[in-house]
Amino acid sequence: MSQFLSPEALARLYAAMADKLAIVRRRLGHPLTLSESVLLGHLTDPETQPLVPGKSYLALGVDRVMFQDVLGQTGMLQFMQTGRERVAVSASIHCDHLIQARVEGRADLKASVDENYEVYAFLRSAAAKYGLGFWEPGAGIIHQVVLENYAFPGALMIGTDSHTPNAGGLGACAVGVGGADAVEALAGLPWEVLYPKRIAVYLTGSLGGWTAPKDVILRVAGELTVSGGTNAIVEYIGPGARTISATGKATITNMGAELGATTSMFPADARMLDYLRASGRADLVPVIEANLALLAPDPEVEADPEAFYDRVIRIDLSTLEPHVVGPHSPDRARTVAQLAAQMKTAAESHGFDTGDVQTDAISAALIGSCTNSSYEDMSRAADVARQAQAHGLKATVPFMVTPGSEQVRATIERDGQLTELSSMGGTVLANACGPCIGQWRREAAAVASPNTIVTSYNRNFPRRNDGSANTVNLIASPEIVTAWALAGRISFDPQRDTLTAPDGTAFRLTPPAVAPEVPPLGFTRGATHYIAPPDDGRAVTISVDPASERIQVLRPWPAWNGKDPKGMPLLIKTKGKTTTDHISPAGPWLKLRGHLERFSDNLLIGGTNAFTGETGTTTDWLNGEAGVTPAQAARAYRAAGVPWVIVGDFNYGEGSSREHAALSPRLLGGMAVIARSFARIHETNLKKQGLLALTFANADDYERVRADDRIDLVGLTDLAPGREVQCVLHHVDGTQETVALKHSYSDVQLAWFRAGSALNVVPKSAH
Repeated sequence: MSQFLSPEALARLYAAMADKLAIVRRRLGHPLTLSESVLLGHLTDPETQPLVPGKSYLALGVDRVMFQDVLGQTGMLQFMQTGRERVAVSASIHCDHLIQARVEGRADLKASVDENYEVYAFLRSAAAKYGLGFWEPGAGIIHQVVLENYAFPGALMIGTDSHTPNAGGLGACAVGVGGADAVEALAGLPWEVLYPKRIAVYLTGSLGGWTAPKDVILRVAGELTVSGGTNAIVEYIGPGARTISATGKATITNMGAELGATTSMFPADARMLDYLRASGRADLVPVIEANLALLAPDPEVEADPEAFYDRVIRIDLSTLEPHVVGPHSPDRARTVAQLAAQMKTAAESHGFDTGDVQTDAISAALIGSCTNSSYEDMSRAADVARQAQAHGLKATVPFMVTPGSEQVRATIERDGQLTELSSMGGTVLANACGPCIGQWRREAAAVASPNTIVTSYNRNFPRRNDGSANTVNLIASPEIVTAWALAGRISFDPQRDTLTAPDGTAFRLTPPAVAPEVPPLGFTRGATHYIAPPDDGRAVTISVDPASERIQVLRPWPAWNGKDPKGMPLLIKTKGKTTTDHISPAGPWLKLRGHLERFSDNLLIGGTNAFTGETGTTTDWLNGEAGVTPAQAARAYRAAGVPWVIVGDFNYGEGSSREHAALSPRLLGGMAVIARSFARIHETNLKKQGLLALTFANADDYERVRADDRIDLVGLTDLAPGREVQCVLHHVDGTQETVALKHSYSDVQLAWFRAGSALNVVPKSAH
């Protein structure tokens, strides 16, 4: 199986899509949006598949599966349970999450390779044995490497990271999933997803001045919020969409994850073809040009989007202002000018009321990451650096630059942007996730008190970057963040304010010049970091030391016992935002992701207890001991053979796709998670691992659950799609209440629950 797409394979794929869409068009009888064309063109059964947006589960054949190194560990451990000798679709593993930012890129990479040798050896051997491409540490962040090598218009791709939609910048329908979803696809089963609803962002005009593609998604996040895209695909259409570079499009689709959206996409256009040529895939361009009708919404759709989308947002790029979001949530949006005015007013009143921003002073500025590390991004940031240096000014705060890939790093080193950023005072970090996901070993003094960092990253939940609750993160474009690094304060608005040179003269930055979308001299690959799998991997041995503290072989989960659970204790009831960062924190825990038993000690240590307001503590109701961690209580219940329940608030499980937030509760004996509502990926992950994901039919019934309740779930033996479950709350005062719970299980998903997990049915279906 070739790991890289040939023109012949692409032509066959488009022909198959066209055949399926002919059937779908006959059935539906209406024009198709972009996402419908790509999704429905990948149906495994276009003749009989139910096609009701928001209700039908689609069975799809995926073109590619991608793993990063953290979920790649559990992904490969789960794939080993299927008994297959080879993956059924093209797939790759990317080593990007475990590299910690400490000093600078080269030293950090070497230290991380040494420390994670056992994990990398496991992943390398698993890739070789089962037929996956392997991108070694240093190659780059999964999403950037995928954009450079694998993404193409019309592709259906799934990846074990929530920012997989980055590939939508090249017209792919790329969806973040949990490891079990990915493993099922590797085993040859269709990938199942709820038929998404459709949201259009209709763009007109063109970007200019300080405004960048980043500002498009920051503006959309402010309007849709972190849950407004749930179970929907966001399509960026209109004449303005065709004015944005492919990598600028990728910045926008990458952060669509912050909307809760299934994915985000742009139609194929000339700028995507330019990027494909520059990244060594010119041979695909004629095939794409011959199939453009498949890779865009039907003309009637773009002409009258309100008639075909569930919601339409219209943005004039020519009038869009630079935006900033945060802290604590990526949907807290305002313009840079508004933030500057807020901060100046707060300073004058000697108090701050600016959305949890407690200090105007910036403690660190960071640009790059998978979201904003393109050649175009780095060129515009370098322009700002060049202007400052012409006046003798350097960064006034620690300034860090994360190239998204070795290809980007080597190219901007050759073309001078890296020199400009370094000369301004920038520290170049490894081509890895680093501070974006908590892999930042920051000096203790820097986080000893409340501090503000500014980044061009995509996510800014508390503790997300450096593990400290004292740090708040504001997100903006790379050029704005670079300007802030020079000023050292967020009340600085580069559109209006002046900087002071070392000689005391005041000067104003000019908007960065229009930058090349791709390098005029082409990309240079830099150091080679890719290992292709052998044609036959059966001779490869995967050995896992039983005494290992990093890798633990997974065993199948037990099947449901067929009985309604009675008298279950409440493990914890969380209040407010409970993201996967709260349920299953990263940072120092990342190194244990391959050893589920050890890793699970972090279960919900970031969750806020609704009854006490404390973070990461609960009560063990078997002995009445308060102040224990959720994992300690869960282990006590598991030892006693007592299943338990988690109760969560709205949009429970928002954020990263990390399936450990479902694996850990399953390992520790959980039965169900009941929430006011779920984020899409986490709800699916719970289902895949054999846990019940249930929602209150009346969201206010969340308030009825008391800390010391014993809980029955009634009706599981007759559970069917659309049928409610009755939850009986036995209070310690002898009273009881019954509340109705809803679910979104299909018949197939109910089979997962009954079997104990989705993977427990894979071996029976995949051979």
